[in-house]
Amino acid sequence: MNLLGYLQKLGKALMLPIATLPVAALLLRLGQPDLLGISFIAEAGGAIFSQLPLLFGLGIAVGLSKDDAGAAALAGAVGYFVLTGAAKTINNEIDMSFFGGIIAGIIAGHCYNRFHMVKLPDYLAFFSGKRLVPIMTGLVALLAAFIAGFVWPVIQHGIDSFGLAVSTSGGLGQFFYGLLNRGLIPVGLHHVVNSIFWFGLGECLRVTYEVAGSVQNICLDPALVRTLTVGGAVPGVDGGSITQIASEVTRGDLHRFFAGDPTAGVFMAGFFPVMMFGLPAGALAMILAAPKDKRAQAAGLLISVAVTSFLTGITEPLEFTFMFLAPLLYGIHAVLTGLSLVVVNLFGVLHGFGFSAGLFDMVLNWGLATRPWILVSIGLVMSVVYFVVFYFAIVLLNLKTPGRDNGVDAAADKKAAETETDKSNLALQYLDALGGSSNLTDIDACITRLRLTLKDRSLADEARLKALGAKGIVKLGDNNLQVILGPLAEIIAAEMKALPPKA
Repeated sequence: MNLLGYLQKLGKALMLPIATLPVAALLLRLGQPDLLGISFIAEAGGAIFSQLPLLFGLGIAVGLSKDDAGAAALAGAVGYFVLTGAAKTINNEIDMSFFGGIIAGIIAGHCYNRFHMVKLPDYLAFFSGKRLVPIMTGLVALLAAFIAGFVWPVIQHGIDSFGLAVSTSGGLGQFFYGLLNRGLIPVGLHHVVNSIFWFGLGECLRVTYEVAGSVQNICLDPALVRTLTVGGAVPGVDGGSITQIASEVTRGDLHRFFAGDPTAGVFMAGFFPVMMFGLPAGALAMILAAPKDKRAQAAGLLISVAVTSFLTGITEPLEFTFMFLAPLLYGIHAVLTGLSLVVVNLFGVLHGFGFSAGLFDMVLNWGLATRPWILVSIGLVMSVVYFVVFYFAIVLLNLKTPGRDNGVDAAADKKAAETETDKSNLALQYLDALGGSSNLTDIDACITRLRLTLKDRSLADEARLKALGAKGIVKLGDNNLQVILGPLAEIIAAEMKALPPKA
């Protein structure tokens, strides 16, 4: 497997632990005093966030294993505990945070794939197969811990320096991140970059305090927290009395936002105007730019994915309708996303999400945000910008968007195919269009795309895949292929795996 193929597999594996964040954010938010005010619900969500590095170790190990094995998850936990615990004995100041979970997960996933079928001599037979996996993971993690004890401080310094450079570069860093976030979507590597910004950049220490009879949390700069004591006052909070000071540092823009850091949200807030307002307006522009006789078909394809983007922040089904048809238009979209992050931060708006920047997260986390009402105004302006830029770029440059090419006909073929078959049959048709089960060496999926490794990629029938409903095809290296399906991706992948091989 080439580097891009491996990175896309890692990106997919990252989605499993990240999928725990919506429930964590929901519980943590609902339990706050300004909503339900039930502390045990808030603590339930907070517990998930506090164990996020371990969850990364578990989830990535499962995601990288050949058959999503539970034994790989156990090995991931073993690897994480060995790696982080042993490294600290060499240097007590080491804090690998979620990077420790990623490294442990990678070790465990590969150890599972290498050792889960190994047979030992009879007198050691009990430790054969899957029981051998956590043992080997522990040994490899111990070696990694020894190395990390000496080299991780240098790596951590590099990460901290990168974070400092980005955070102090102001609009330039924000623009670069927004551009990179959208620019890497075609190859599915945006999750890797997101993980660095959302879980690795910036740090704070959580301070629990009581004010007016209610228990609340705030996450402050570690240097400031070291000057505070239990029973003392909380900076910036009238009448607040500190009851507890966390010992573990909270890292990353997303994690810090939900921990109560008043400076977090810099790398999340700017996505709300794009996902809720800009992209749906771009979809409207594509509909109106289509020939009159194809507007109804274009609308049928675009309206549902635009609503999905607005409500949930899942944008890939919409983006893939024009990403490869009109790459210039997608480049404009990436630039506008970077500009959105800059503008939102210029207005001092800070907001965050547990899943993505859609209406659900905007409303749910409104009480944690700083000046969130301004996002709506910026979003309305962004919708006008997207509509005008998209419409005139399409018309003046004669860009191929839905309705201006054969893509709408493919969508119509998809509907016809779905009326004739259930999902099992649809999965079989996808399998046939990919050259049959014998042509696939690996079948995987994330939220919106099939991630496949083929023996002979030339056997994949792209026209038939699009006729079945694929919104885009991404080729990586010589043998890796991504098929963009939208929310059906994981269901179709599971059905494909369950299909018996042809004789």
